[in-house]
Amino acid sequence: SMRSGLEGDGDLQFLMKGGDLLKVRSGSWKKTRYYKLQEDCKTMWHESKKTLKSKQTFSVEDIDEVRTGRQTESLRKYTEESVEGRAFSILFKGRQKGLDLIASSEEEAKKWVGGLEKVISNIKNLTPQKKTEHWIYSCLRKADKNFDNKISQKETKSFLRDINIEVSEDYAEMLFQKCDKSKCGFLEGKEIEHFYEILTQREEIDVIYEEYAKTDGLMSAADLLNFLLNEQKEDVSQNDALQLIEKYELDENAKAKQQMTKDGFLMYLHQPEGLISNLAHKRVYQDMNQPLNHYFISSSHNTYLLEDQLKGPSSTEAYIKALLKGCRCVELDCWDGSDGEPVIYHGYTLTSKVLFKDVIKAIQENAFKTSEYPLILSLENHCSVEQQKIIAQHLISILGSALITKPLGDQMPTCLPSPEELKGRFILKGKRLDKLEDMFSESKTADEESVTEEEDDEGDEEDQEKKSSSLKLAKELSDIVIYCKSVHFHGFEDSQDKQSFYEMASFKEGKAAKLAEESANDYIRHNIDKLSRIYPAGLRTDSSNYNPVPLWNAGCQIVALNFQTACPEMDLNRGLFLQNGQSGYNLKPSYLRDRDTKFDPITLPDGPWLKNKTLHVMVITAQQLPKVSERKSSIVDPVVKVQVYGVPADTTMVETQYIENNGFNPMWNENFQFDVRVPDLALVRFSIEDYDSSSNNEFIGQYTLPFNSLKNGYHHVPLLNKNGDHLSSAGLFVHIMVVDAE
Repeated sequence: SMRSGLEGDGDLQFLMKGGDLLKVRSGSWKKTRYYKLQEDCKTMWHESKKTLKSKQTFSVEDIDEVRTGRQTESLRKYTEESVEGRAFSILFKGRQKGLDLIASSEEEAKKWVGGLEKVISNIKNLTPQKKTEHWIYSCLRKADKNFDNKISQKETKSFLRDINIEVSEDYAEMLFQKCDKSKCGFLEGKEIEHFYEILTQREEIDVIYEEYAKTDGLMSAADLLNFLLNEQKEDVSQNDALQLIEKYELDENAKAKQQMTKDGFLMYLHQPEGLISNLAHKRVYQDMNQPLNHYFISSSHNTYLLEDQLKGPSSTEAYIKALLKGCRCVELDCWDGSDGEPVIYHGYTLTSKVLFKDVIKAIQENAFKTSEYPLILSLENHCSVEQQKIIAQHLISILGSALITKPLGDQMPTCLPSPEELKGRFILKGKRLDKLEDMFSESKTADEESVTEEEDDEGDEEDQEKKSSSLKLAKELSDIVIYCKSVHFHGFEDSQDKQSFYEMASFKEGKAAKLAEESANDYIRHNIDKLSRIYPAGLRTDSSNYNPVPLWNAGCQIVALNFQTACPEMDLNRGLFLQNGQSGYNLKPSYLRDRDTKFDPITLPDGPWLKNKTLHVMVITAQQLPKVSERKSSIVDPVVKVQVYGVPADTTMVETQYIENNGFNPMWNENFQFDVRVPDLALVRFSIEDYDSSSNNEFIGQYTLPFNSLKNGYHHVPLLNKNGDHLSSAGLFVHIMVVDAE
């Protein structure tokens, strides 16, 4: 049962008993509601006073984090400081609204938070088999309509539909008869277990296992090594095989004999060692000592928005979400606020406002949780000189010594510092009144209060009349812009002569895409000693995104995307930055860092970038795909797409046939082949959709990874939902082979 490892835990028993909590929605809406953890230890129930039948439960698996204290905007806004010790919040993955709660005592608040955290980590640590088991058993419990712990043939049918598999009457009956050994017309006890085994049997795994299990029907360490060398093409020894048995074999007798059963083998295939992406790339494995502009940098646009750009809420939560996803460049759109406090929001629209200082506090608290490498604060400044001074004060007082306020060395640098040298530091990007060199010269000239200069066209709105043509700049703010001074771009020749390494231009997506297509090699050379930032067009009011790949191919580092939007472009961003320890920095290939490079992604001249590879993919099966629509009767018809994104010559897509009415264990066994000329710049995206002949297919799940992180052999591909969270039991099973092209 679920409670393994948690029996007798005081916090858990407290949750299962449950209790009253004060739910806070606004200053006037604060109501007591009863909450408790259900028997399955993974569903929370709460009373709801809505007359409409509202959903009264939520799954612990949907919780993103539990936060102690008044750590959300609404708790800070609607509650007194005196409840700090009793307050906590439950934040959910995706767009689901969080819960702000107040317990009756500090003691109880600790129990709620402690208990929830234990249950969450217990679910996280379940093996895939256990997850499947729990999921199937909870569906069985649901199917047992009259709670007699027996399942009738009619109940079997509704159970199968629940697990996303539609079978013919005959097949359902055949399955039922096969398991109903006692012939009494319903299944119970061992018969239900047998039914479960038939359902979860993986024929394709049986075939592979039997091919290699040559020791009394089991796999010895030598057999497993054989499999690892022949099929997985891994560079391993028998000792590595023994370690896998030690780690993943569930049967103690087999383990004692240093053998692996079929269950142990399946277990290994579900673990990091059996997944499709190279384990060595999971941690920081790249050289982090190159100048900052030699890396692709995970970057967000309009970071303050949770939804769309016309009326969505602006929120510190949006910053926290982006930072926890490894984002290393966030945008601060600052405007004059009342009471002399600057605010952040999307100017001239109905998005709500949030205080600049609250955002900086949230950033300071969360900046280095996912990645310890530097965070760039991209300032879009629409403030008066007075409030600019306040901005500078907040940055300096809240970020303290972590904020870069002068170059690292004692003399004028000649290139940008490296991510390694800047660990744990904040870099401000904005306008500067004078040159960085002036910091090192005797005569300080720029002592004027402010200087009038052309405002750069970074305000993403097209309408020029919205802003005055000049912007007064406070010296205090100008002085803390060190490594990322915003400048205009007037063409590659101009910037070669005049643009210094610490000066960076921002390009609207359309202009950048044109340059990347028409003068890719010039763009690449420009980016060898300078940073470039690309941002989405102002027309994208729905916060949609553009394809970042052509800009990465042209060496652009800061390709800013709307992190708050679930879309294939964000999948690509996630895929590129999943590796290298989720540091948010990815070293560019050498030919994007070499001053004399001849590389051009469009014309592909000869050179070291051409490493022609052939990728063979066999899409074999998928497991436990979630339903896409809430309709009870709707079972998915899954189709798999495999896409390669990279230089134009490598960009391509294939898809399988769709399989009717089976999201539980569809089998395709289809082979595809791709020619990949520039593997260093290629990403591979696996996606599964629900086929629909009359309209667009519906998205089920996807996984994207760099071509160079693909592992050969048989692997499970984990699947992420559209917000980038793992689908807990679902997976795709494939065979991969990368060879040198003929």
